[in-house]
Amino acid sequence: MSNSSLSPLPSADRPEITARLRDALLAASFTADGLLELLGAPAYAALARSETVPALRATRGDTPLEMLVRLFLLQQPVPHARVEGVLPLAECLDSGWLSPVGGAEVAAAVDVRPYGGPGGEDWFIVSDLGCAVGGAGGIGSRNEGVVLGVGGASMTLAGITVRTPVSAALDLGTGSGIQALHAAQHATRVTATDVNPRALHITALTLALSGAPGADLREGSLFEPVRDDETYDLIVSNPPFVISPGARLTYRDGGMGGDDLCRTLVQESGERLREGGFAQFLANWQHVEGEDWQDRLRSWVPRGCDAWIVQREVQDVTQYAELWLRDAGDHRSDPAEYQALYDAWLDEFEARKVKAVGFGWIALRRTGTAVPSVTVEEWPHPVEQPLGETVRAHFRRLDFLRAHDDADLLEGHSRLAAEIVQEQVGLPGAEDPEHVVLRQHRGMRRATKVDTVGAGFAGVCDGRLSAGRILDAIAQLMGEDPVLLRDRTPAQIRLLVEQGFLDPA
Repeated sequence: MSNSSLSPLPSADRPEITARLRDALLAASFTADGLLELLGAPAYAALARSETVPALRATRGDTPLEMLVRLFLLQQPVPHARVEGVLPLAECLDSGWLSPVGGAEVAAAVDVRPYGGPGGEDWFIVSDLGCAVGGAGGIGSRNEGVVLGVGGASMTLAGITVRTPVSAALDLGTGSGIQALHAAQHATRVTATDVNPRALHITALTLALSGAPGADLREGSLFEPVRDDETYDLIVSNPPFVISPGARLTYRDGGMGGDDLCRTLVQESGERLREGGFAQFLANWQHVEGEDWQDRLRSWVPRGCDAWIVQREVQDVTQYAELWLRDAGDHRSDPAEYQALYDAWLDEFEARKVKAVGFGWIALRRTGTAVPSVTVEEWPHPVEQPLGETVRAHFRRLDFLRAHDDADLLEGHSRLAAEIVQEQVGLPGAEDPEHVVLRQHRGMRRATKVDTVGAGFAGVCDGRLSAGRILDAIAQLMGEDPVLLRDRTPAQIRLLVEQGFLDPA
């Protein structure tokens, strides 16, 4: 299908009507909190799974909020008379937010999903019909120009992004404008790009309906719309990272072979970042036979940038192919057609010697240092969002460790980070535990094994005594040589600082 088969979009040049529509939605409590209260947690959660039956059952009444949920989220036609008392009906019809159906009813031209901002803001994410609730789920997603709404990936990226006041931010592949909307809260200037002009139109609607400042919207792929002399303090992208044969679907398929799109995005971002600036992406990467996947990702990191890359999930090629065939609704097609598509995915992976595909986060920070720090790790365990401050603190600790040698660490002071607990494992009644583990209850929720000295050291770090004096006291208690203890412990202190268990005072 082409873009011409998609429904016409509301006008993006009628700000006065958009403002009136926003006021009407808020007056009816068509907000994230209002939805949760109306639908209840089970029906609200079902929407994220693209299951609408519980929400339909919960909106059988006649209140303005129930009518708006049916109209904008569930795509049900609503009687003309019911809408007239809630929305500025004539203006919404004239500007294209609504369209007449059968003379007595109206229908929404787009999905509108209430979305709660990090500071309690009431925002609205606009997307194509059938795509605001839980992503495409195969509804309309066979159309190459479809624009999705809020999904798990976009919310993950929003949560991990560093949120500090900046002069200029860039959202590459903006889609429905979620990342641009977040960036507009702390960036003086926001530029949003997309290869799909329909996405840029929808981003303009999202920003306007959310009451947010506008963005500089530019059409083009990756950094093509960005001038050579333009640099940014923040670059974010939830790109079309799916590794697929061909490029059927604009919102997910990058059109480059394998994971080349994600690699290109990461490599080209370095020269677009200002000193101290962050670039943060979601990405997929190939696990290739005979190649270390961590080395593969290290090779992507541009010169002059520190990097923190976290692999959150790995799927074998069959799981991966099935996931994205379902995403496009291909599992509902003719069995022979589905088999041919599945074969094409496996042929592509076999040709590239790909055995699995990883998914995760990539965070870069421009430092200009001659010896950058590149951390590539696997962390599939639960984390606590938002993680933006955790990401910023990670790079801040890297700066500290790079500037302080072991002698500096011993002279320095540290504090145990908040909400760290100690766990001991051993036989009942044993004098010494077999394992001592420190565990975080915030942020990345890491756990790290330490020895008796490391546990004792961390336990008394309150910022008052230097590391060296603490180790001297431990040496005296344990009957060890303090010089040897000072020699062997800085490596453990360095690891505890790097992973966020200790904060330099």
